Amino acid sequence: MPMFKPISENEAKGKVKEIFDEIKSARKITEVPNFWKYIANSPETLERTWNSTSQVMKPGALDAVTKELIYVAVSMTNSCEYCTKSHTAAAKKKGATDEMVKEMIDVMGVANQNNKLVEAYGVEVDDFLK
Repeated sequence: MPMFKPISENEAKGKVKEIFDEIKSARKITEVPNFWKYIANSPETLERTWNSTSQVMKPGALDAVTKELIYVAVSMTNSCEYCTKSHTAAAKKKGATDEMVKEMIDVMGVANQNNKLVEAYGVEVDDFLK
């Protein structure tokens, strides 16, 4: 059960309304996703989170699909269903195929498994990797 009620677009005022409008414009969507509505209970958190997320997810050395797939992998690893579904949809909107998502899941799964084995066995980093 949520701790706070989401701030609806109709209730949004001032900075929250401005950021909601930015989110819709930047993402080319017609409705503000629930994540943003919930964190709008703290306008400072909304602004900080939007600014950092839009900065990191903007075009750069990694293409948009790769960034979204990384976000999905981390979200799956952290068991965040909302983020997994949201960023899988975003990845597909930006061109990811079902095959790409499945392969990313395989990579994420084997990486998590092997990370646990490395930690369990206390494997030291090879000298040639230092």
